[in-house]
Amino acid sequence: MNEERVLALAGLFQAATLAQQLANDGRCDETAMAGSIASVFRIDAPSVVGVYGDVSAVRLGLRQLITLLDESNRDVAITRMAFTVMRLERSLARRSDLLDQLQQGIVSAQRQVEHFGQDSPQVVKRLAELYATTLSTLKPRVMVTGNPQQLQQPAVVEKVRASLLAAVRSAVLWRQLGGRQWQMLLYRKQCGMLARGLLTGSTISNS
Repeated sequence: MNEERVLALAGLFQAATLAQQLANDGRCDETAMAGSIASVFRIDAPSVVGVYGDVSAVRLGLRQLITLLDESNRDVAITRMAFTVMRLERSLARRSDLLDQLQQGIVSAQRQVEHFGQDSPQVVKRLAELYATTLSTLKPRVMVTGNPQQLQQPAVVEKVRASLLAAVRSAVLWRQLGGRQWQMLLYRKQCGMLARGLLTGSTISNS
């Protein structure tokens, strides 16, 4: 386990946490959301940190990862969602047609970013549609449970789907770096230490 893999994992758990926050409350950590959405558009980033812009952009994910690795304090819904996304990424890897469709969709959404801004409802809606027409068609389906009243709001559902697209982006990165699910169990302690180190470093550099 190394820092780059831990960062990709943090990106995955952050996006899953945002989806769960939205499903429960209809709102989420906006700073973390901006970091996660930005990662979707950085397809050719020169480094793992570059995908997120800065380590501080995945601070919520690092905290979630530390919580997960401390067995006494685990959020089952977020953990289940993150592991389902990892399996979904494997399904996607076998479908070059959908991968192409996703990449083309992200490039076309990038034009909307330039026009409306990355955090605009138009961009979130476009990413949500992209998730629905590509990743939603694969198995396993990511099930997001929460407050039924919130999950009936179209704007909330769009943000949930955009978050899940960001989660898949991080899962792809994790796999590209040689990340495998069993490593989280085998290197639990090391992973937790690296996550704590990254979180502390990002807090110091941003204070």
